[in-house]
Order: sequence, then structure tokens, then C-alpha cells
Amino acid sequence: MPTNLAALLHAQAAARPNHPALLDPTQAPITFAALQGAVNRGASLLRAAGLLPGDRVLVYQPISADLYVALGALFQAGLTAVFIDPGMDRVQLERAAALLAPRGFLATPRAHLLRLISPAIRRIPVHFTTGKWPLPGARRWGQKLHPEPEMADCGEETPALITVTSGSTGTPKFATRTHGFLRRQHEAIAASLMMPADTVVATTLPIFVLSFLASGLTTLLPNMDLRRPGRVQIAPLLAQMQEAGVNVIAASPAFLDQLARYCADRQLSLPQIRQVLSGGAPVFVDLMDQAAATMPNATLRAVYGATEAEPIATLDYRTISAADRHCMAKGAGLLVGKPVESLAVRVIPDRWGQAQGPYAPEAWAALSLQTGLQTGRGEIVVTGSHVLTHTGPGDDPALTKIRVGEQIWHRTGDAGYWDEQGRLWLLGRCSARIDRTHPDGLQESLYPFAVETAAHTFPSVKHAALVAQGNRLLLALELYTPQEADWLTELKQTLAWARLDELRILPHMPVDKRHNAKIDYPALRRMLGER
Repeated sequence: MPTNLAALLHAQAAARPNHPALLDPTQAPITFAALQGAVNRGASLLRAAGLLPGDRVLVYQPISADLYVALGALFQAGLTAVFIDPGMDRVQLERAAALLAPRGFLATPRAHLLRLISPAIRRIPVHFTTGKWPLPGARRWGQKLHPEPEMADCGEETPALITVTSGSTGTPKFATRTHGFLRRQHEAIAASLMMPADTVVATTLPIFVLSFLASGLTTLLPNMDLRRPGRVQIAPLLAQMQEAGVNVIAASPAFLDQLARYCADRQLSLPQIRQVLSGGAPVFVDLMDQAAATMPNATLRAVYGATEAEPIATLDYRTISAADRHCMAKGAGLLVGKPVESLAVRVIPDRWGQAQGPYAPEAWAALSLQTGLQTGRGEIVVTGSHVLTHTGPGDDPALTKIRVGEQIWHRTGDAGYWDEQGRLWLLGRCSARIDRTHPDGLQESLYPFAVETAAHTFPSVKHAALVAQGNRLLLALELYTPQEADWLTELKQTLAWARLDELRILPHMPVDKRHNAKIDYPALRRMLGER
């Protein structure tokens, strides 16, 4: 089979030409045959504009049918699609665009305004607009050309997709996914989810749509602004889902939270949903409880992963026991489940910020930690067929990769440990660990995420963040609704093990722009300092 990722779409167009591929409420349903035809025409336009295999094209297009037509065309033409997180500030955007030096710019009319403020984007020689009308200096993406089904010859290591995100620490993170990598990632996702052919999935997770299309599934792309998944309008979404016959949801935690609470407040049930997948940010048990109550017939799965390795582990909601819940409330961290079969996952001593290796396989085996919160906690590292083994501009491979014999392991920067059942528990970022000495002389290492997970065992907690202020620990909370003093007393008793110095309730907590679920700690510290 050809390595070019576009071959997977060709195969589905041949096998099920009249089966719906994409449901975009702004236009008629697109079958796999129609999608392939649009991809062929797009590839023709890219070639006619003078772009050559290996060139990079910067894409600014929201989740829509047009986006996946563009991706298919770029892959088929052997070009590399570049996505820069729109939430990044102007300086970071300029640096990323300058470093990557794309030769094409494919964007909405509004995104073309970036040409006014970014010299790096103005220097891009070929521009396309996805709007209905032409723009000065830009070709219209939808113009009709004779389709060329020719597929570029791509190797396993030919770059297909480059993403630039802010990362969990705020430092820009470059990730290059090759045609071979994306194919292997699709195989891992498909094997983990095992969705039947009659699946109609509504999703807010862009990378998963590629796998859904490659599997021949029908995907609804909701007609709403998904740049802020925690603020979407649920009523029109439900109408779109009902009309499309959606039976699977794959969404970020913030989006799933909005949906589940909207339904709970109105005593609505979604019995037609048979599977729910959530990832991209921590999926707390209180959210899964809420989703399970709203979608009683659904199998719920939380996905743990990283930009460089997605997925790493999955957790079936039905396997969470009362004992697991008790452990999470007492500081054990967040249960994220068993690793996917295509990966090797280990936990090594937490030496984040220090270069590691190279190691001989025997020394590596001796370094790997066994089970237990107290004796087995350390940094989670992964290797496998869908793990990115190279680094992006500005990354130091000595700090993010470890060579073991002929293998390259990726350092996630996440702290965690194994339990006796072979399940992975997450403690948060290694860099966030707090080492402190109590007045009684007791020394301890505390991972803030463990405290935050414990707070999330209370359904009223929307966001929780632990902040160290000198030797003091402050837990900031945002609640769904105001609570009585009795509830706060219970919360403090549950968190007594953390030895908190202060608990403060805020009207709102700053969160990341991409997922609307991860706490923006620098912004939170500024808020707390304004008191």
C-alpha cells in the first residue's frame, strides 16, 4: 500500500463511494466519492500555483469540510500542512512562521488580515483564500480546475503535518508528523476505539477526524466556534446531532462538560449515544459521572496522551471502583488506565530538567520503577510506532528524548506511577513538583495535580489549581454554584492530607485558549497577586 496518507481516503472512496464522509451543517452531506473528487481538484490547484512536493503550506481554517478537503489535497500533492495555534501571541506567531518558512498560505478571509501585521506571512509567495470571493493577492481555493488524481510519492519519513502549540508550559512546541507516523497513529486509534461501520461521530478533536475518515466513518463537524469549547451553544448542537443521527461523541472535556450539564439542567437524556471519547486535557471522574448520567447507554472512555504520543492510555469508566475514587480523594492522582498495545510505557525516577542516557537495555530495565505511589512514582516515558522521536526548533533533545540501545524514548514530562493492576496514574507535571519542609520538620514532595484531582471528586468544583506562595500552599477554586459552609468544611477535611494553608474561591479561573480546561497558571498568579 502506498505510504502517502491520502491513499487511505482513496481506499474508502473506492470501497464506499456513496457513504457519507463529512456532515457539515453549512452544506450538503459529502460522500467519500465527493470528498475524493474535491481533494483531487484541490491538489490540481496547489500544483497549478507552482507548489512542489516538500513545500510547506500554513493553514488557518476552522474545523469544517473545507479543512479536510484542504488536508487531503495537501497530502495528495506531497505538501506539508502547517498549523500554528491561533492562541499564541504575535511574537510567537512571527517566530514560528519565520522558522518554518512556508511557501503557501491557505486561510479564511479573516485570517488573511494576518498579512497586515506579520512580515513573515507577507513573505509567503503563494496565498489562497477559502472565502466565496477573491482577495487581493490570493487565489480562491474553490475555483474549478480539472482534477488530477495523481498522488505524490511519499516515504515513511516524509513530513505531512507540522503543528505549533503553546504546550502545557507555555513554551511553543513544534511537532512534525510524517505520513508513516499518521498512518500508525490512525491504526492505534482505530484499534483502541473499535467503532463499527455505522458510526456517526460528532467531534471537536481535529486530529481524530483523520482517523475517522481513514476508517470509513461518518463525521459530523458541528457548525459552531470550537476555538472556545467551554463556551459553545449546546441547543443548536443537539439539533445538529439529532438530524445527523449521531451515536458517538469524541470531544474535549470542556465541551463534554457543557453538553452534560446542559442536559442535566433540563432533565434531558441522550440514550442514542453509545460511545463517548474525551481527551486533550484531564478527564476527571466527576465529569465522567455527569456524562454517564446524561448518556446512560454509552461506553465512556478517557484518553491520556501528549502531542508527541496520542493515545498513550485509555480508561473505561465502568472499571473505576469505589476504592479508586477513595484513592483519588486522598492524593493518589488521576487514574488514566492501561496503555494502548502499540506503545511501551515506563516510569523512571523524576529527574526532569536533567539529560538522561544513553542507556544499555539492561541498565534501562534496572532504572524502570515498579508499582506504588510512594516507591514507584516518577516520570512517564514512552516509545512505539506512533511516538514522535525527533524534536522541533528550539527543543533540546537531551532533555526530551532518551536513547536506549537502538530505541528512542520520549519523555512526557508527566509524573505518574503504576498500580498493581497495571494501570497508569497521573500526578501532573514533573516541573510542578513542590518540595517543602513543614514547621514540625516533616519534608515532603507534593504534586499539585494530585491535590487538584482530589478537589475534583466534589461535583461542585469546576476548576481547581494549587499554587505555592513561598512556603504556603493556596488552593484556588472555581465552583459551578455557590456552596454552603458545610460543603467547604467537608472539602477541607478531605484535603487535610495536603496540609493546605489557604483555600480561596474565585469567581472565575483563567484557562488555556485551546482546550478551555487547563489552568493558565501565570495568569492565575497575577490574579492572586492583585488581592
